[in-house]
Order: sequence, then C-alpha cells, then structure tokens
Amino acid sequence: MTKLLGLIAGNGIFPLEVAKAARRRGIRVIALAHTGETDPALADLADEITWIKVGELQRMVEVFKRAGVQQAAMAGGITRSRLGASFAPDTRALAMLARIGRFSDDAVLRAVAAEIEADGIIVIDPVPMLDDVLAGAGVQAGPEPAAAQLRDLRLAFDIARTVGRFDIGQTVAIRDGVVAAIEAIEGTDAALRRAAALAGPGLVIAKVAKPAQDLRFDRPAIGPATIDLLGEIGAVMLGVEARKAMMLERERTLERAHALGVTVYGDE
Repeated sequence: MTKLLGLIAGNGIFPLEVAKAARRRGIRVIALAHTGETDPALADLADEITWIKVGELQRMVEVFKRAGVQQAAMAGGITRSRLGASFAPDTRALAMLARIGRFSDDAVLRAVAAEIEADGIIVIDPVPMLDDVLAGAGVQAGPEPAAAQLRDLRLAFDIARTVGRFDIGQTVAIRDGVVAAIEAIEGTDAALRRAAALAGPGLVIAKVAKPAQDLRFDRPAIGPATIDLLGEIGAVMLGVEARKAMMLERERTLERAHALGVTVYGDE
C-alpha cells in the first residue's frame, strides 16, 4: 500500500471510515469531496480536500496527479435525485458518457475508474484497509428468524440477484411471500419507505451485490442508520451477503439491531 491515497468521496459514513483507516496506517489522504453529498467532517480527516461537482473528471485527475497520487479509492454514493443541481460534466466526462452509452451506476463507475487508470492512477478496493468490516455468516444480531422469515429472505435474495443482472438495484423487500418493493433509481431508504407504506410492518429485506458488480466501488453496506430505518418502518429482518457486504460501525450497528429487535443475517 502506498503512503498516499486519493479518496473520491460520496455520501454516507464510508468515506469517513476509509479516511480514518488510512490515517491509522500512516497514509496521507488526498480527498475529492462532492458538493452537497460528502459529509463536511471529511475535511478534518483528510490531509487535503478539494470540493467538486459530479462530472468534473479532468479536475479529479489533475488534483490527484498534482499531489502525486498513484492509488485512489471510491467510497460512498451519489444521490441520483440531486444530480440536477450538482451534475456538471466536463468535456472529458461527456466524451466518456458518450462512449459507454448507458448511465447505470455500475457502468458509469467502471468508466470513471478506467479514465482515472488511463492516467496512471490505480483504483483500488478500500475495504482491506478496514478492520472487521465485512458481514459474517448466520445470525449477526437480533432474534433467531422464523422459518417463514427465512423463506421470505431466500425469495428476496433470489429476486435481488436476478434483477441485479440488469444493474437495477441492490435491495428487495418481501412480506409473507409478496414482493413489496425493488430498489430502483430512488435509492435504498426511499425504496424501503415505499415498501412499508404498501405492505406495513413485518418486512424481510435483502441487500445484495449485483452478480457482475465491481466490488472496488458500490459494495453493499449497512450501518446504524440502516437499522434505525428498519426499526422505524417495523421491518423484522435484514439479510446481506457474508464476507461481501460491509457492516460499517459494526458495534453500533449490532447494538441497534439488538435494541430494536431486528434480525441481521449473513447469507453464504
């Protein structure tokens, strides 16, 4: 691992966790933070921070090259519903989008990574820098699931993996064998609120990586806020993929699940 890391930061706590992990290892962090998305607290964790809008691809490369960055990582997402105000593609980004011809999350992230690597900066998976962040197998927190809940979870996993082949979303909500919601452009939280509005409490939820997903970026992740939302909507179970999904702020996440009676389950 280099002693200098370029961090392309989106929203959520993941960018903060990556920056903290880098600092613990004596790695300097050169951060690119997205206006309106990235937590301003990142400024206190990075050695340098530059605020950009989504699509300023050439500027990203120039900041990293000027700082001597040879390895970079992406952490955190971008809220699609906010793109109208924050999307400012430069000439290089427009040319990239024209080449790929589709604007799904995975296609765009792969293309951005390829552009960065074309300038000699390797895009790495930041997860190995974080200690004990991947979900384990079986019940991780909360009560033992009932047989009916496990059947719902199996169905949710099957559906999520099937629609994931089309790069649609990562999350499916089921209640009593009926699909309540499949995540699309609105994002996980909005999809779960929609599911609860339609089906009520008792939801079983799966959050799954897409079959061809590049796990260097957009890896499925849960955290305390995820569990709090599940408690708010009365969901009973959340399934993730063992050794693939991230459990950010693990201790707090599991404590919240125990407190709220939400089963967190790692599927093998």
